[in-house]
Amino acid sequence: MDLAVAQSGVFIKTHEVSYVRVKHSDLILFTTQLSVMLDSGVVLSDALEAIADQDRPGVFRAVILDIAARIKMGDSFSEALSRYPRIFNAMFISMVRASEASGTMAQMLETLAKYLSADAETRKEIKGAMIYPVVILLMAVAATGSLMFFVLPRFSKIYESRGAALPKITQFLVNCSSFFGDVETLAILSTGLVVGVIGMHFWRQTLRGQKTLDWFKVHAPIVGTMFVDAVLTRSMRIMATMVNTGVSLLEALSVMQTSCDNYYFRSLWADTDARIRDGYQFSDAIVLAPHSNLVAPGIIQMLKAGEKSGQIGRVCDKVSIFYEKKLQNSIRTATSLIEPLMILIMGAVIGTIAMALLLPVFRISSVMSH
Repeated sequence: MDLAVAQSGVFIKTHEVSYVRVKHSDLILFTTQLSVMLDSGVVLSDALEAIADQDRPGVFRAVILDIAARIKMGDSFSEALSRYPRIFNAMFISMVRASEASGTMAQMLETLAKYLSADAETRKEIKGAMIYPVVILLMAVAATGSLMFFVLPRFSKIYESRGAALPKITQFLVNCSSFFGDVETLAILSTGLVVGVIGMHFWRQTLRGQKTLDWFKVHAPIVGTMFVDAVLTRSMRIMATMVNTGVSLLEALSVMQTSCDNYYFRSLWADTDARIRDGYQFSDAIVLAPHSNLVAPGIIQMLKAGEKSGQIGRVCDKVSIFYEKKLQNSIRTATSLIEPLMILIMGAVIGTIAMALLLPVFRISSVMSH
């Protein structure tokens, strides 16, 4: 059945369903509202329609109304959600399916909302840590470009009109300015940049490209630790959330694989999954898996203790909290190292250009005397 909801003013056809996406904040609000309404005794389809009525007209409102309509036609909530995989991921659907079997949907949705909020906060912290270096980099590029393409050329013409040779460093920068300022050269470089970006995109899709770039993410100085901590924080949070709400360990591992976009972590969780199916314990499976060095030995010992006590979900929750704090420390460390490094590089570049501008000024008196 095609989705066509006149009340929302949005029409989504069957072939467009897989491309539908919404803001993370909208999904968190939806999950929280639905949890509260179900906990208050409101019927699921009525709760969905009430949330849609409160929502602004748009794609997500149409999606909610379609889910409500499908539930009234006899579909389960998880089946209706699975039509929108770009909005409701495998973890969301798996937990809803588990709650349908246990009759604890309101509590499950509350847990999901907490997970989504924590995950959003982690993403926000990482993005926030990257803003300052990017701003500094843009300022450096703007300042360098202004000096190279506007100040230097005019200054050199005035100086050369006096009949004096420019200092070597000044002449070098003037030549660079002329080279990069040429229209044909700029067109060639722009074309090369576009071709390079397109080539990098397709190379990234190959296995070799994925392994190379993902290896760099894990082992990169300064930011590598931050990346590993972010992945493990999310993975352990997924495991804790799903296992504590009744979802099987294997299903949680499957979700961890799909939620991770790094080749080495996907390989780690996939091999761990395979070894558990062969009869190994979770902790032992991690130790025997390739790239097990991504997980600290102390964490593996904590998981082993959780298995012995039958509280693997609770231990994973503690591990996720540990890695979240470690991530915050990694972000602070990365920021404290990147900031002076960027300032040093920016100062060196702009200082070199400024020196190239000032050297002829120091010699101007001798030029004028001749």
